[in-house]
Amino acid sequence: MTDVHTSIALLLELGTVLVLLSAAGSLTRRFGVSPIPLYLLCGLAMGEGGFAPLPAAGDFVEIGASIGVVLLLLTLGLEFSVEEFPVTLRKHVPSGVVDLLLNAPPGAVAGWLLGLDATGIVALAGVTWVSSSTIVSRLLDDSHRLGNRETPAVLSILLLEDFAMAVYLPILAVLASGGTLLQALASVAVALGVLALALVISRHWGHRVGQVVDDRDTEQLLLRIVGLALVVAAVAELAGTSAAVGAFLVGLALTGPLAERVRSVISPLRDLFAAAFFLAIGFSIPPASLPPLLPVAFGLAVVTALTKMGTGWFAAARSGSGRRGRLRAGSVLVVRGEFSVIIVGLVAAAQGGVLGPLATGYVLILAVAGPLLTWWLGRPDATLT
Repeated sequence: MTDVHTSIALLLELGTVLVLLSAAGSLTRRFGVSPIPLYLLCGLAMGEGGFAPLPAAGDFVEIGASIGVVLLLLTLGLEFSVEEFPVTLRKHVPSGVVDLLLNAPPGAVAGWLLGLDATGIVALAGVTWVSSSTIVSRLLDDSHRLGNRETPAVLSILLLEDFAMAVYLPILAVLASGGTLLQALASVAVALGVLALALVISRHWGHRVGQVVDDRDTEQLLLRIVGLALVVAAVAELAGTSAAVGAFLVGLALTGPLAERVRSVISPLRDLFAAAFFLAIGFSIPPASLPPLLPVAFGLAVVTALTKMGTGWFAAARSGSGRRGRLRAGSVLVVRGEFSVIIVGLVAAAQGGVLGPLATGYVLILAVAGPLLTWWLGRPDATLT
């Protein structure tokens, strides 16, 4: 009988969540705005400590969030060919260096001023450094910018950050657990080896992926492509790199008419689970922990929004984009999300009560403000002179 009641609670809560998200999406789209900020605020209200908690739906939202990351990055990979993207990526290595130099120091300085130890300082530097590839990919799709001239520069920055996480996260995890330098280097070597192997396979044998997953039957195509993306994402995560990178490489390997078919087949499923991802970020933030550190989080958000704008300006300029394109590139990179939450999860327990609330407040501010800034600067009538 307990299982029956649990199922009823789960169905009721999930139904309520979906109806609320639908209403939020309809409201924002009437004004031409991305629904992401409202999704995040709904998650904040319905998570633990919110005014309308939904405990039975929590596990489903958490699992759905992981699937949402994979499907969003799979879709993003479908937009590019495996031949052209490595060239674009190499072109923007200087942009990746500028990204690191502009955006990691503000977090490190803030951590030092707050009295965090070396691990906490390194963690907060990572929080302010890395943009949210998941939210950015959804923003680009919502605003119909995937074909814009500055978009390859934006995606190069995101992928360089994701690749850098293959080095950063293992080191941070070892620091947080009190491990040795040798253990950290071993973790990094494994992660980089798997990443390099995946890139080689995607580049030279990616066409065979299409032959394996292609099928005239839509149901079979959906099952194969989603299953493959989840498996590759899991292997990437297990190796210490990013599940997002694994899913992106699967999408990158699919080209031509097959890529178009896959995109149309998975779009509804992607949108459903992407909503779960944005909801989960809100779920992960206890509202009561935010007020004391909101002024610090807001100041850090303002500084690093400006530094990310500088990163986007520099990267888009290297692609030959004009002033408007450079501002659009900078604005879409402002958002922080999944990696910042992962970083906090690795070290927050050992850092006392400061790092967790500060980082989650910071993520929430930029995850809401970033899409709004992107929308405002992307308006045809926006004043950019």
